[in-house]
Formats: sequence, C-alpha cells, structure tokens
Amino acid sequence: MIRIGRDPAAQETLQVNLNDPVKKLTYDILQNSSKIYQYQSADSLQFELDMRSFIVQRALELNASNFSFAVFKKSRCNEAYWIRTDEGGFRLRRGQSAYKAILDILQNSRAYATECATAIVIVFYLALTRMFSEDLFDKLFDNIYLMGWEYLDENLGIQVFKNLKDPLPGDCLYFENPDFDRDTPEWRGENVIMLGEDKYYGHGIGIRNSEGIIRSLNRNRNPGSTESAYLGNRVIRPNYRYLYSQLR
Repeated sequence: MIRIGRDPAAQETLQVNLNDPVKKLTYDILQNSSKIYQYQSADSLQFELDMRSFIVQRALELNASNFSFAVFKKSRCNEAYWIRTDEGGFRLRRGQSAYKAILDILQNSRAYATECATAIVIVFYLALTRMFSEDLFDKLFDNIYLMGWEYLDENLGIQVFKNLKDPLPGDCLYFENPDFDRDTPEWRGENVIMLGEDKYYGHGIGIRNSEGIIRSLNRNRNPGSTESAYLGNRVIRPNYRYLYSQLR
C-alpha cells in the first residue's frame, strides 16, 4: 500500500492525478500491494506517476520512429550533437545542450542506431525532458555518454533490483536467452520497458507481450537448443526520490 509521510490523515486526503492508464495501473499496483511504499508527500508520488507515464510515452514514440537497432561496432549518431567513440558509444559534444541532443534522437531518428540497453537509457533521458526544464536538464546531464549500462550519469540515479515484488509500468525488465547463438551475441537477451500488463517495448523487437518476446529470442538460440528464453528477475528504474529532489 501507499503511505504518505507519517501523518495518518495524509492517507485519507491523498489526491493524485490519474488521468491516463499508465498512472492508474501504477497507482493500483502500489496501493493494492502487501508491501508498504513510503512517499514523503503526495507531490513526490505524483512526480513518479508522471515520469512513469512519460517513460511509456517516450518508448512508444521511439518505437514509432526510424531509430534503428545496431551492435556497437555499427552504431551511428548525429555528430552535430554527439561524438561517436571507438567503442560505439555516443559522447555529448562539448558546448552542446544535453536537452537538445537527447531530443534530437527522436527528431532525427533516422541518423541513429544502437543496441537495446542504450535505447532504454535514451528512453529514461527522453522522459526527463518532459519533467525538467532545459536549464535544469543541461545542468544535471552536461556530460552524457550513451553506451549500455556501463557509463550511466550518476544524476540519473539508476537502481537495480532483483526479485522485486511489484514491477511497474516504466520499469526496465530483462528477458534472458541462456542458450543464445554465440555467433549473434546481441541475442543473449532483451532489455524492455514495461508498458502495461504483459506489454513491453524492446528496441529491435518492437512492442510485444512476453510470449512474443520469448518467441523472438528462441529463434536465435544455438541450433537444436531446447532451453527457452524467459523473463528474468532483474528490474532497473531511475531513483525517483532523488530526481524529485532536484526540482527544489
């Protein structure tokens, strides 16, 4: 259940805007859980609900764009905003606005290609352009390097959980493919954004339910393999409490 602050009366007067299905589903999962979810205020809860909604929206927008899948050695970017490194990552060009550079990935999507973990990080940043002003975004993320999970800006506050009780819309989950074909290591698994109940966005796979993602991964196993892909127990999400604190 949701608990606001330490005042029991706050629970009775809790008012949040649940004006889209993502916010409503998130709120219902939190409120109906046997686990207690503590928030310092209704505003901090609203911040998380709003951002989760924007993560889902941005995932849908990225899926509908011309943003392509590519392994790191074949990645590409708009070099007006980014320097493509020898590793295949994208480093923000000195003097450029991080806010404008991240939005350019949507606006000029045909110029970009990378793999699935980097795409998830991009979705998180894109959602934050809806939550933060350009000035605040540029202040916090003036040294972005986009390359998987290895080079995350500490101000994004990414948290990794195992065996989390209540995955929520906007979370990043991971489908494991333990017997992937070693000739195509990009198919070792798929990072996805949870869009709703059994609905996921995976860069390169698109929008599917769990059965559809597992079917795609199973087509890329070692010949003769009988060990199926499956939804793992890892959940990755931004630190919403920390990000909310940056508004003040």
